[in-house]
Amino acid sequence: MSELHKTALYDLHLELGAKMVPFAGYDMPVQYPLGVKKEHLHCRDNAGLFDVSHMGQVKLIGENAAAVLEKLVPVDIIDLPVGKQRYALFTNEEGGIMDDLMVANYGDHLYVVVNAACKEQDIAHMEAHLTDGVTLEVMENRSLVALQGLKAAEALARICPEVNDLVFMDSRALTIDGVDCLISRSGYTGEDGYEISIPSDQAEALVRRILAEPEVEPIGLGARDSLRLESGLCLYGHDLDQTTTPVEGSLLWAISKCRRADGERAGGFPGADIIFEQIATKNISRKRVGMIAQGKAPIREGAEITDAEGNKIGVVTSGTFGPTVGVPITMGYVATAHAAIGTEVYASVRGKALPMVVSKAPFIEQRYYRG
Repeated sequence: MSELHKTALYDLHLELGAKMVPFAGYDMPVQYPLGVKKEHLHCRDNAGLFDVSHMGQVKLIGENAAAVLEKLVPVDIIDLPVGKQRYALFTNEEGGIMDDLMVANYGDHLYVVVNAACKEQDIAHMEAHLTDGVTLEVMENRSLVALQGLKAAEALARICPEVNDLVFMDSRALTIDGVDCLISRSGYTGEDGYEISIPSDQAEALVRRILAEPEVEPIGLGARDSLRLESGLCLYGHDLDQTTTPVEGSLLWAISKCRRADGERAGGFPGADIIFEQIATKNISRKRVGMIAQGKAPIREGAEITDAEGNKIGVVTSGTFGPTVGVPITMGYVATAHAAIGTEVYASVRGKALPMVVSKAPFIEQRYYRG
């Protein structure tokens, strides 16, 4: 087994008492002494700081960078305003999702953030489709942290008042405590907050400065997972994969109007015809849904989902106890006949059929700051 990568904040994690685990080829903090449940609740009520430096950060440079990237995603990149970012999906020729990513327009380049486990594949995919005059630069020497929670803006604005000027999905180059950062008002918890790209040689000092704010605690991957699941957000490789289309994945909102079959720049991305046919005919056999368990036992990824007669109708792709909502929550795929909100289905756990109800996801109200 190859040696795990370490982020620039590795020594700080150990100093803070983190329990480290392998994740996407990196040695990452799963929790700190506070524990997963308290970390989760702290992020909802105050502010939590996450190390997400394992993600891939890339620049696409050149006049036609937006046109190049738009050929790979079902999203409007060409008309993405400077200073804004957008959620996007890489699709394959079968319409399956290769990865989900964030794209920000910085005027003279696009700033792209991809998932850790997919970054080598994604970089190769983009490089294979570059045209003359467009170059790709992997931002090797940058770290990435996320400051999330009800009081994230309050805490960060003491060090960098300009962050108050950002609204959800704004992305801007700003200086925090003398350090040149790329900051977006976004995140993966359903809360207001920021993702901050920092030069790696300055990351530890700046993170210590942010952690010194009274609202802020370090938060590990354990709470990151329960926070994003309560917020109805997908984890690539679990809730989305190469065999799942955006239509099956309930991600129609992530296909821009101008890129749809009747749009001004319709199609042109991998798998477009398959995806458009699914949209037009609604002919899909399964759909991603949220489900709330009717008992207290958490239901984990991989559990079979059955109907009342015990026939298999799907599978759980993410599951945990939701500390904020106080009940076990899951996300998974069920046969479309069982996908309507309010439908009772069953999870097969250790030979027992545990009742669940198909529910609206997110399971909590998202609190992104839209101004």
